[in-house]
Amino acid sequence: MNYAWGVALSPTAYRFTVKDYHRMAEAEIFDPKDRVELVDGEVVEMSPIGTRHGACVSRLLHLVLPQIGDRAIVIAQQPVQIGEFSEPEPDFALLRWRDDFYADHHANPPDIYLVIEAADTSLRHDLLRKAPLYIAGGVPDVWVVDLVAEVVHVTRGGTTCLLRAGDSVAPLAFPDLIIDLSAILP
Repeated sequence: MNYAWGVALSPTAYRFTVKDYHRMAEAEIFDPKDRVELVDGEVVEMSPIGTRHGACVSRLLHLVLPQIGDRAIVIAQQPVQIGEFSEPEPDFALLRWRDDFYADHHANPPDIYLVIEAADTSLRHDLLRKAPLYIAGGVPDVWVVDLVAEVVHVTRGGTTCLLRAGDSVAPLAFPDLIIDLSAILP
């Protein structure tokens, strides 16, 4: 169809920046109980944390904290900043050590050694949206734990491999920190 006044355009969505997202939080647009994160400019509601999901994150903390010491900072379900348009909250991450524990800003890709997402109801979002976001942003090591299929997708250097219970893997930055996947899978 031709329009006399020009070409018909599809509407485009507005992409919020991290700065916009913080201003919205300061303006109390979100209820304090809202579980949201900023992913590629969109405010996305996060899935509730189920028992298997929580247990997986707790197991990771239990396994990693004693071994990592002060070689890295371990965070769980805290925001990281990936570029101008994303502030996701990975389930688990290993960060470059800082004495102030990132008190003045969230960690960004040069600070991040490893991100792990645990997925029981959020696999599609974690695997197809968040993992590529982390990788494109410069995070070198991204794992997605599929709690339903009981596998772990490990992405490094543009390659993804699939590991199962009985396999083991270590973060790229800490090859001595070997994790038996049977210990984190249900």
